[in-house]
Amino acid sequence: MSKLLFLSLRNGEIGPDVAHAEYHDALRATGVSEVDMELRVIDSPDSELGPLDPVSGIIVGGCSLNVTNPERDPWHKRIDDILSATVNSGKPVFFVCFGISWLVDHLGGEVGRTHPEPSGPTTVNVVAEDELAGPSGTFTALTGHTENPVRVPDSLTVVATGADGLVQMVRYGDRVWATQFHAEMDADAMRTRMDFFHDYGYFPAEEYARIVADLPNHDVSRANGLLRTFARLCTEDQFD
Repeated sequence: MSKLLFLSLRNGEIGPDVAHAEYHDALRATGVSEVDMELRVIDSPDSELGPLDPVSGIIVGGCSLNVTNPERDPWHKRIDDILSATVNSGKPVFFVCFGISWLVDHLGGEVGRTHPEPSGPTTVNVVAEDELAGPSGTFTALTGHTENPVRVPDSLTVVATGADGLVQMVRYGDRVWATQFHAEMDADAMRTRMDFFHDYGYFPAEEYARIVADLPNHDVSRANGLLRTFARLCTEDQFD
C-alpha cells in the first residue's frame, strides 16, 4: 500500500527530537496515522533518500540551513541532491519554510533576507486559485524565518503572498508546492519549536512569553488544511 513520506532535514544534538516533533505535527495536520506516513531523516552527508516506489507523496519539513549562506558544507550539498531527486521523482511534494527558498534557488530565482518574519502569526493572501490553497482570500498561518524569495523564476506560480509582497506560497507544475509559513504548525507545535530554537534568532528572547501566550488566539485551520488536502489527494491517487 502506498504511503506518505515525511522527510526531515534535521541534524546535530537536537536533530532527532526536532525531527520527531515535526513529524508528529505533520501527522496531526494531515490526519494521517503513523502507519500511513513514514519518517526518514537526512542528517548527514551519507544519508540516502531511499526507495520512492511505495510513496504516494512527500512532505519536506523545515531546516536550520540557509540558501543564502556563502558556502555549503557536505550535509547541505547532500540535501541539495536529495531535494533535487524528490522534485524530479514525479511524486507530489510539499515543501515547508526552508523548502521555498531552496526551490526558488534551485530553479534559478533569487533568495535574500529582505522580509524576515519573527516567530508567530502571519497573514497569507491567496492570489491564484489553487488545488490546495483554494479560492482567493486571506487566512492566518504560523511562521518564523530569516530568508525569503526575492525574485521568483517564471517556472513557479505565486499562489499566495503576505505583507509587502512577501511570497508565502508557490507551485511548480501541477504537483510540487512550497510555503514560507509552517503549514504543519498549531500553537502547541510552534511553542515546542521555539523551545528547540530559542537562540537561533527567530524571535527576541524577551518576546518569548508574549508570543507563546498569544499563539492560541489565532485560527490556523486553513493553513493546516493545505497539508490535509495534500495528503488526501496523494492517498486517493488524485495526482495521477
